[in-house]
Order: sequence, then structure tokens, then C-alpha cells
Amino acid sequence: MTVVDEIPGEPSDTRGRVAELLTLREAARRGPSDRATEAQHAKGKLTARERIELLLDPGSFKEVEQLRRHRATGFGLEAKKPYTDGVITGWGTVDGRTVFVYAHDFRIFGGALGEAHATKIHKIMDMAISAGAPLVSLNDGAGARIQEGVSALAGYGGIFQRNTRASGVIPQISVMLGPCAGGAAYSPALTDFVFMVRETSQMFITGPDVVKAVTGEEITQNGLGGADVHAETSGVAHFAYDDEETCIAEVRYLLGMLPSNNRENPPAAPSDDPADRRGDVLLDLVPADGNRPYDMHKVIEELVDDGDFLEVHERWARNIVCALARLDGQVVGIVANQPQSLAGVLDIEASEKAARFVQMCDAFNIPIITLLDVPGFLPGVDQEHGGIIRHGAKLLYAYCNATVPRISLILRKAYGGAYIVMDSQSIGADLTYAWPTNEIAVMGAEGAANVIFRRQIADAEDPEAMRARMVKEYKAELMHPYYAAERGLVDDVIDPAETREVLIASLAMLRNKHADLPSRKHGNPPQ
Repeated sequence: MTVVDEIPGEPSDTRGRVAELLTLREAARRGPSDRATEAQHAKGKLTARERIELLLDPGSFKEVEQLRRHRATGFGLEAKKPYTDGVITGWGTVDGRTVFVYAHDFRIFGGALGEAHATKIHKIMDMAISAGAPLVSLNDGAGARIQEGVSALAGYGGIFQRNTRASGVIPQISVMLGPCAGGAAYSPALTDFVFMVRETSQMFITGPDVVKAVTGEEITQNGLGGADVHAETSGVAHFAYDDEETCIAEVRYLLGMLPSNNRENPPAAPSDDPADRRGDVLLDLVPADGNRPYDMHKVIEELVDDGDFLEVHERWARNIVCALARLDGQVVGIVANQPQSLAGVLDIEASEKAARFVQMCDAFNIPIITLLDVPGFLPGVDQEHGGIIRHGAKLLYAYCNATVPRISLILRKAYGGAYIVMDSQSIGADLTYAWPTNEIAVMGAEGAANVIFRRQIADAEDPEAMRARMVKEYKAELMHPYYAAERGLVDDVIDPAETREVLIASLAMLRNKHADLPSRKHGNPPQ
């Protein structure tokens, strides 16, 4: 029997081995150096582990492949092989529910993605899909690791493929906490929600230097792809915050409104707000005159539990409001026209915003409540040439395709194609209600009278008096509050003060709704 000599310097017993393991783990947890940590903090940024600690319940994080190191050679890589390879992966809990997470460590290779780095992300994504639990990515990386060439690019491909496979199966949330350039930006774009932090996070396909070289335009990183740009102009970011702590706290709040996967319902929460609470303030909040604006946010506050809701894409396409809230403790998605912005019309951006939100709600078993006060689609050459038909059809498709409980409520005006698109009974709304102030018609009375009674008005001795008379006649005949109800297009005309109670009772009835879908691989929605 041959006795193998012990390697000098290595521990000779189990206790020694455990001590060595603990030393390695501590080194991995500490990161490359105190100086690198100080540099991260100097930029106003937390480290990857500090972010994970904010996201997950205390002591719940279980790390995966902490001791992973790359195997690449060349360009000095063989001399620099830090543990974790620049990404921390694992799982923990948020309010006791399992959540998977990966976080780029900018202190190591600038958080750049190499082959080992990508493999770790692939593994945690596969685990999240298999376990049926949400995935949160804390992004702070410099893109592909150039020294590893095409291997790094292939790593991104694996991430994109898994993002797509997980879409509509588990909630995917991207939190942008640093730079995200080139192909790396496509992974967040494939996820359900994108959070950004002002000043420290940016997203763009080509950076300012390339833009200047190609187009001659000079612009800063934040001006090109900062949080405010993507929250207000491009619509890439759903949420933007001033600091990482607030941002990550809001991620936790959002997770509390979402189910773990598409086979579960969103978590209910006990509510002290009475289900039968009257909303008499609504009688004065919404003017009967359809031309007078009001803030739809205040209507939503009056209807939902404790006036609390989370608005998605708050600063983009402000003429429509998309929000998650609770009614009697149950999560609902709310889509509502905003009369304070562009009179609440539907345009290209509003249609895209609402369509994506409706799809998300349907994917994750969240009932949809639609509040209508819409004068139509926005007219104009820019809208037509920009494809308002195609983009408006996205919202129509999303509603028609949704199988979750759907309730629509017409507060005031609902004109033309916009009325149909905003979840009318004719496209599958389960229940449709209206307030006594509703006006449902092909167009406003003034426009309709000008078309229908054009000749009578032109031939009258007093055209303006004749126009006023015809407008009044059209309203009395076709736009009175009970016209749609008389024809079965509205299930009931309700007292605005009773809206909360009616919605809660209707949702309770629809809770076990089941819809059979046709057999197909998938639809072909308008793009």
C-alpha cells in the first residue's frame, strides 16, 4: 500500500479543511480589496452583497457557486482568477417567499460577463424556472468581457434564451444599478419590470463616444440613457428612483403584489378598509361636464384599499394610468384614461404601455379593472405615420387575449374605436358598468351633429341655433346615460359612491373564472 505524501502547507485533518473553507468563503465575501469597495462607495453605489442584503429577508440568502473561477487564459487573465468571477448568485426570501437573485460585482472585472460568469447566471435562471419563483437581477456590469471574445457573447445568448423561456412563467425584475451597454441591455428589455437609479445607472446600445463618431452628436451618458430618459421618453424603465435603498425597497413592495409563478394567484393581504365603504367624494371629484379635466389618480385612491397603489410607467405616456392595487385584499391591475393629460386620448405610447401591462396581468393571474373616460384616438399625421393603427391594435389584442377576470367601468365619455379597444363588452369584458354621467357614442355630439345634420345646419336661417338644436337632439336620442344599458351593452348603471362595493362583489364572483383557449402554438400579435 502506497502512502501519498501530504502536500506541504495543506491541512491534514477535517477541522483544518473546514478552517481553510471558511477562509476561502470569507475572502469571496469580502471581495477583491477594501480599496475596490471604497471606490464603489465613492460613486454612490452599494456593493453587490450590500444590495442583496437590502433585497432579501435578513439571513435568508443561500449562495450558489461562490467559489467559481474562470478558466480563461491570455491578456493576463490567467494571473487574475477571483472567486465568484464577478457575479453573486443564489436565492433567499422576500417576506418569507422564495426569490432567486443574481448581482453583478462591479469590483471584479467591472462586472463584465465572461464564460464562467454567464454559466452561473444560466444556472440560477434555470433554478428559478424549475422552482417556480421570481428572478431579480441586480445589474451593474460593463458588458461582455472583451478578453474572452465570442465566449462572452454566447453567454449573453444563453441569458436571452432563458429570459424568453421564463416570460409569463415567473416574474422577472431587472434592477439597473450601474452601466448597461450593448447587447447586455436586451436582457432587461425582455423582463417584466425595469427599475433604474438616477445618476448611477444607464442603458444604451451604443455609448456617447460611438454616437459622436457616427452622428456627430455630443451627449452625456445620462443624457443618452439615464433613468429619467428611460422613465419619461423611451419607456424602457418602469420605475426610477433617487437612491438604491428606495429602489430596492420598491422592488420588495412589487414582489409582494405578484404571484411566485403563473400557476398561482397573487398573494392576498388582510385589509381593514371596509368592502362596502361608500365613496361619496366621487360625486364631486368627477365633473359631469365631459370637457372638464380631473385627476384619475384621485379616483383610483378612493376606490382601492387604503388609497394605496403602485403606478407602473408613471412618467411615460401619462395620458393613461396603469397601476397595481388591492381591493378587499386581492391584487388587481387598473388601466385608466387620464383626463389631465391630452384629455385622456389613446395614442401610440399609451396603447403600448397599456397593452404590455394587460399582458403582464393576464400572465400572472391578476384581474383587470378598466376605468374609461376616453374621447378617442389622437388624430394627426405623426400618429398615423407612426403606426397608430398597428400600435392601437396591440392594446386590442392584449385585451381580447386576456382570460383573467375583466371589469370595465365607464365614468364619462367613451367614444369611437377607443371605447371598443378599452375592454368593452363586445371584446370580452366579463362585466361592464357605467356611471350616470356616461356618454357612449361613435363620436362627440358636436361632431356627430355636424356630420348627420350638415345640410339642415347649412340651409338654416340661423346655422348656430340649428347646430345647437341638433346637438341637443342627438344627445337626447343616442347619448343619454341609459342608451347602452337599454341595449345590453352595459350590465348596470351604478351610483358612483357604490363603485368600490360593486367592484369587490364582482371580483368575488369572478374569482374562479375559467376560460378555454383554442389549441395553437401561439398567437401572432401586431408589432
